Amino acid sequence: MNNHSVSLQLLIAIFLLMGCNTLTVPKWKEENDKLIAKYNLEPKELRDTKNKVKASSEAGKKISFDSMKTLELYPGVNANFFWGNGALVNILTLEPNSIIAREELPESRFLIMVEGTIELSDGNKTKKLVAIEREEADGTHSGTPRTDFIFQKRNSVSEIRAGELGAQLVEVYNPVRLDYLEKLGISSSVKSTKTKDAYLEPSIVPNKIYDLYDIQLSKISEGAFSRIVSAGNMQLSFVSLQPNTTARAHIHPEEQLTFVQRGSLEQMVVGEEHALKTNDAIYVAGNMVHSSKAGEVGADMMDVFVPIREDYVKKQEDASKRFLQIIPKNAKLELLIDGSEAEPHLTFSEGPKWLNGKVYFSNMYFDENWNADPKKSSIVEMSGDGSLRNISQGKMQTNGLYPYKNGNLLVCDMIGHRVLEMTTTGEIVRVIVDSYNGKPIDGPNDIITDSKGGIYFTDPQFTMEAEKFQPGRAVYYVSNKGVISRITSPNEFAMPNGILLSPDGKTLYINNCYDDESWYPVDSDKENFIWAYDVYEDGTISNGRKFAELLLTDNVLERKGKSSSADGMAIDKNGNIYVATYYGVQIFDAKGSFVGMINLPSFPVSLCFGDKDMKTLYIVSYDKVFKIRTNMEGYINYL
Repeated sequence: MNNHSVSLQLLIAIFLLMGCNTLTVPKWKEENDKLIAKYNLEPKELRDTKNKVKASSEAGKKISFDSMKTLELYPGVNANFFWGNGALVNILTLEPNSIIAREELPESRFLIMVEGTIELSDGNKTKKLVAIEREEADGTHSGTPRTDFIFQKRNSVSEIRAGELGAQLVEVYNPVRLDYLEKLGISSSVKSTKTKDAYLEPSIVPNKIYDLYDIQLSKISEGAFSRIVSAGNMQLSFVSLQPNTTARAHIHPEEQLTFVQRGSLEQMVVGEEHALKTNDAIYVAGNMVHSSKAGEVGADMMDVFVPIREDYVKKQEDASKRFLQIIPKNAKLELLIDGSEAEPHLTFSEGPKWLNGKVYFSNMYFDENWNADPKKSSIVEMSGDGSLRNISQGKMQTNGLYPYKNGNLLVCDMIGHRVLEMTTTGEIVRVIVDSYNGKPIDGPNDIITDSKGGIYFTDPQFTMEAEKFQPGRAVYYVSNKGVISRITSPNEFAMPNGILLSPDGKTLYINNCYDDESWYPVDSDKENFIWAYDVYEDGTISNGRKFAELLLTDNVLERKGKSSSADGMAIDKNGNIYVATYYGVQIFDAKGSFVGMINLPSFPVSLCFGDKDMKTLYIVSYDKVFKIRTNMEGYINYL
């Protein structure tokens, strides 16, 4: 063979090698490598790269729900697909009573409800899964959302029947279901799939129905919280981004499928910016540099990772450990009283406090439009066996209560514009305060005492009169000599509501119920925060500062409000704070860091510690009374 032939063969070999490289090396890799160097990131390679199919869209490119591959799987069942190399997401829309025929699942599956109801049969048992939307609260009822989901392993039997109103649900498979691709008419070089479960422990049990809202939120970065579930070889991260939250440029070796469920964000992938909105999706390949910024109303999304991200598992474990230090692992929320069936009948329960082995709370009457009626209101005593009796009925519409001297109660007579001392038999001992600067106070709401016998109370002017007596919403202090002073400026808080003192009496906490709402007459800079103040010897306060940021619900974020509906609060002897909000009972440690959430079927209004060891939280929510055990001993200042 002459030298010319050798040179030609070498050139052909080099050309073929170059051709192979152009087929296997993504066109974004060169720019990606530059960004990795720029941000000093460290790429990692995964151990298992087999059985990868070609993704449905180019990595780093946005796709919308309307452009996803659509297929009528069965009569009345439409499916929209998108997938990466290792996971497939299928958005199913089922007409009323439609059926997905019995099958053995060819791959492991997460099934997540979005709307409606389904019956899921495994051949032996039939389980019902539901999705319930959040209700806008009014004076008579509220409802928190529910999103059922289940994980099923490969070869599980599945038959699905939609409910009377139909359903929408999401399937997530790993590996990609090849039969779905075949039904779409898409050929794949992969003819069979094999996968092993991740070596990491799953966070959920197969074939068990979970409510997504019972999964604890984990803080994954500043302004970003996620409910993380892992099983098989995949991980779902249901992320809530607070408005304008920014995630810095980062990489991870796991592939990521992102599906935006609410709001909007700017997603930057390998230097290219994509505006994602509800029902948009994007596929991010392993080690692709990406960052994001949420829009003005924040964003909720589902991220699918294959395989499981170890750093997310660690975040979830840390968050769970913090929560379990306060709420025991086996503690269950228990419905103690259903006031729609009990006597006396409950309507809007408020201000519970534990005193001498019993819980006392206000049974306020409102109609749907928040119109009050003292003649239909009462103060209720609940005994240890759950029995109820009115100690005062039809005389006043009270709100916050607090244990006082000689086994009596401090009572906020909200509609009556006064603070009272009352016995537990309903006898009014005295009027403590009913005016300030010669004018009636408006609507005392929540109340506490200090160790000197002084009294703090909030007045959000939540009363029926169109014209208020005082110049604005405020917090007041009444000294043990009966001298009243206003300790916050009028309308410094848009709606001051819950109030607490730290166990050492040195810090006062005030929350803000409503803010930044078109329908509310006051805005403030307090927004959705609990504020902390230093307390002076004379009861006055200074050095106001943000203590804890309360998480907001999707409906509030959508209207660009800042209303957490923060209401009653409780504190334990370690300084952990428990606050009733639209979202649930939000728990913060003594430094103001988020610990976790107690989920309820209707939004909680107020709460207190009780029982002999003071380790049970009693939570009132409209006509319901719940309880749950804790590891912490609650603090109450019994004079």
